[in-house]
Parts: sequence; structure tokens; C-alpha cells
Amino acid sequence: MSTVTASAPTTASPSFRAARPTSALDDVRTVFLRELRPLIHEPFALIFGMVQPLFFLALFAPLLIATNGLGDAASLQWFVPGLLVMSTLFATSMTGSNLLQEMQTGAHERMLVTPVRRWSLIVGRALKESVPVLGQAVLLIAVSLPFGLDLNVGGVVLGLLILSLLGIGIGALSYTLALLVKDQDWVFWMVQQTLLFPLLLLSGMLLPTDDGPGWLRALAAINPLTYVVDAERALFNGDLTTAALWGALAAVGTAIVGLTVGVRTIGRSAG
Repeated sequence: MSTVTASAPTTASPSFRAARPTSALDDVRTVFLRELRPLIHEPFALIFGMVQPLFFLALFAPLLIATNGLGDAASLQWFVPGLLVMSTLFATSMTGSNLLQEMQTGAHERMLVTPVRRWSLIVGRALKESVPVLGQAVLLIAVSLPFGLDLNVGGVVLGLLILSLLGIGIGALSYTLALLVKDQDWVFWMVQQTLLFPLLLLSGMLLPTDDGPGWLRALAAINPLTYVVDAERALFNGDLTTAALWGALAAVGTAIVGLTVGVRTIGRSAG
């Protein structure tokens, strides 16, 4: 006679374990770290981005010093803050080309099918832009110190924060442009170059616009970079006045506009 031995009841293990949903902050951090990783592994890209600002510092600053009669230290105190804004503008306005490359190779489409929120793909990328902006700014300040740049620590820290916000906004706008033009690289570079130099020249980065004709001063007044440049110069002199406040508002406004437009654009492009 055979007997049946009853086994203790067991709880079946599910063959599929549902993934824990990530928070919005986790998604942004994931994209941020993904975009930051190449910069960490290849810091030469950060140093290479310094070449153009260093050329301006080495070649344009002596001409400025020779013609304005202010002396070396005062000239650098005026010129270097504008140069930092120029470096931020140049570096972040070109970052959309990285997204263009990913769109052409299919890497962007693979990111779109991951569980991360669509808007985090823009926010994380844009936030990453603050890292090279700060790195290049610190290097440029360090190079300028032996030549007479007066370092007001509190003002410089606030100035770097404003630069970071500006870089985030311009970077988001650059990514938005890449999403709009898709695989048409020439359209991206045409728009980028068309906007780049008017923004640069009308901001007073290289030459003051105060003595320019009325139409030029009117255009400079609606250029947000004008207020950022004025703020950087005021802060580098330790001057926490209205100019610094307007510059901060311009940088915050640029960041808000850039992120808002970028989030909406990637939402539409992702269907």
C-alpha cells in the first residue's frame, strides 16, 4: 500500500517581478549622469573648449588694454566677466549637435523607449551643461589671476551660479533646435550661427554698447545676455546692486524658457 506524503504548501515565486517605478528625480539624475559620463572619461573635451576663449584673452585683451587707457588690472576686470559669458554662449549653443548625432545613429530613439520620462531627457541634458560651464569658467579665471584679475570670492561664486543657469537655458534651447531640425544638420548650424554673433556683439561682451547709435542700444536692451554681462562685471567687482539682480533674472528667465520649450518639443516629437 502506497502512501502519499503531503508536502508543506509553498508560495509560488512569480516569474516576473515588477520593476519599482522611478521618481522624476531619478529619471533626471539618470540622464544627467549618462550625459556627464563622456565628459568625465574624456576631460580633454573640456580643455579643448577653452581654446577659443584663451585666444580672445591672449589676442584681444592686449588690444583692449592698449586702447582704453585703464591699465591691465582694470581692463581684465571688465573683459574677463564678458569673456566668461561668451564662453558659456559658445559652448552651450553647440550642444544640440550631440543630440543630432544621437538621432542619426538611433541612440535617441532607444532612449525614447526606455521607462524614463520623456521630459527628463531634456532636463537632464540641460542640467549637465552647468558642469562644463563651471569647469571652463574656473580655468579661465585661474589663467587670468596672474595678470591682475581681482578675485572677489563672494561675487565670483554668485557670478558662476548665474552662468550655470544661463548655460542650462541656452543648452535646452540648443537641444530644442536639434529636435526641430532632426536630420538636417545644415539647418541647425545655420540658425545657430545666425543667432550667435548678433547675441554676442549686442551684449557688450567685447566692446561697450553705451556709445553706439540708438537702434543698436535698443537691440542691446532686449538682449538677455546684456544683463548677464553687466551682472558678471558688477559681481566680479563685489557690487551686489541692481545690475546683479537683473542679470540673475535674465539667467533664470532664459533657463525657464529653454526648459519649457524643450520639454514641450520633446513631448510632441515623442508622439
